[in-house]
Amino acid sequence: MAMAPGSRCCLLLLLLLLLGVLGAPALGDPGPLEDVVIDRYYIPKICLREAQMGDFIRYHYNGTFKDGKKFDSSYDRGATVAGVVGVGRLITGMDRGLQGMCVNERRHLIVPPHLGYGSIGVAGLIPPDATLYFDVVMLDIWNKNDKLQITTLSKPQRCNRTVENSDFVRYHYNGTLLDGTPFDSSYSKGSTYDTYVGTGWLIKGMDQGLLGMCAGEKRSIIIPPFLAYGEKGYGTVIPPQASLVFSVLLVDFHNPKDGVFLEHLEVPETCKRRAVTGDFVRYHYNGTLMDGTLFDSSYSRNQTYNTYIGKGYIIPGMDQGLQGVCVGEHRRVVIPPHLAYGENGAGDKIPGSAVLIFDVHIIDFHNPADPVEIETVFRPEGCNVTSRHRDFVRYHYNCSLLDGTRLFSSHDYEKPQEVTLGANKVIEGLNSGLLDMCAGERRVLIVPPHLGHGESGARGVPGSAVLRFEVELISMEEGVPEGYLFIWHGEPPANLYEQMDLNKDGEIPAEEFSTFIKTQVAEGKGRLMPSSDPEKVIADMFQNQDRNQDGKITPEELKLKSDEDQEKIHEEL
Repeated sequence: MAMAPGSRCCLLLLLLLLLGVLGAPALGDPGPLEDVVIDRYYIPKICLREAQMGDFIRYHYNGTFKDGKKFDSSYDRGATVAGVVGVGRLITGMDRGLQGMCVNERRHLIVPPHLGYGSIGVAGLIPPDATLYFDVVMLDIWNKNDKLQITTLSKPQRCNRTVENSDFVRYHYNGTLLDGTPFDSSYSKGSTYDTYVGTGWLIKGMDQGLLGMCAGEKRSIIIPPFLAYGEKGYGTVIPPQASLVFSVLLVDFHNPKDGVFLEHLEVPETCKRRAVTGDFVRYHYNGTLMDGTLFDSSYSRNQTYNTYIGKGYIIPGMDQGLQGVCVGEHRRVVIPPHLAYGENGAGDKIPGSAVLIFDVHIIDFHNPADPVEIETVFRPEGCNVTSRHRDFVRYHYNCSLLDGTRLFSSHDYEKPQEVTLGANKVIEGLNSGLLDMCAGERRVLIVPPHLGHGESGARGVPGSAVLRFEVELISMEEGVPEGYLFIWHGEPPANLYEQMDLNKDGEIPAEEFSTFIKTQVAEGKGRLMPSSDPEKVIADMFQNQDRNQDGKITPEELKLKSDEDQEKIHEEL
């Protein structure tokens, strides 16, 4: 028989009242607990794993009764609790309540008596039939089947080599427990951790975790306790059975058997000569550590580094690394520490045991025994007369460094350059390069510094620089012997003074002297030292003969250069 809705409500109310009279529990009192009550009041955003049956865990806890009275605390003992979960080594309520927890998760657990210490309790500590309240934080989880967990955080685009056993590594690290508690850091010490890999100097997990890394790579390495410090822990900072997390930056590495590694970044298409031991090299460089830290640069000083190679003036690795370079070459030289500054490093820029990388640009090199290198670009046909020592020549030139840097050019001026060959008016190398040239001939001259401007250089010319000249001989005039301003083509007149004294007044002023000399040249009887200013040459001749400087030459003063040489007097005519 169906009942009206209002009748059902009245019947339900009567049943509830009846149960209350008979002693059934009220709605606000659920009665004895059948299972552990779990309140996950803090769950971390990232949970890489949850505690499972058979896992080894470490945790802290406070244990209280319902009234808040504390009966136990791992914090008070100053040590975490470690053990295996789910295998009956803990009270059943705790075994159940800890399963599924993440590292850093916090839980409130209410453990009923039959899942705690039951009707017996713990004498003097936990009364019989006590409900227990635990506040738990999970700190570590691992399993005997765990392996090393490696996560690559960043990796350089170029990686020519990776860490192998027996390599020596330099790395920075932050070390934390699995819950994030820091225990050590190389950064706080201001220096890298330096050691060999795979030789037992590190904990097993780190030995394994560094293998395969590139210089500049960052890794997170999670190491289970049995590959770390195990049951004993380490001092006061690493508890027993603690998993370790290392954030590692590999700064550099090398092997004691390593030699110099060369990378040819740019080699000129034409390379006529390569540097060898004993050559003097000028080069620019940037010096960096393997992580890219710049420790030195010649560019910052705006000056090349100049040195002999193969003679021990520079670190052994650079001595080796510069062998065989071409002018203009860009080369990378990677030098292990045993060929650089070793375990001690250098100053505050190069740490001990650091691998060094030099990016070098070869500006030029030469050997102290080098002559002038002459390349004839053009030589006119029918060339029978060539330039000789003491000839007066006119020429155009362009001067540059071997890297193409322009220094000087005669084309910047209205007239060609003029010089008497052998008169020490130009550098020795250019003087040599202008000999035996025909008018109209063009040459390229490579002049080493000992035949150029030497170690000191000159205005606009760096010290020890090899110079490149492009020269064209425009014209030449036959010269006179050294020390002479004028020479006779034949024998000089026997009565030289009388002929030179044109007005026969017994003295020769400057005007008479000049007129006489010009007449001899015009008639082909003699020639002046070639010069762009013949008048000055004649004036110098007159001054040499006017020995008392009274403006005229007397018979006693006039002497030929040949006569003076015989008398060992070094005055000129």
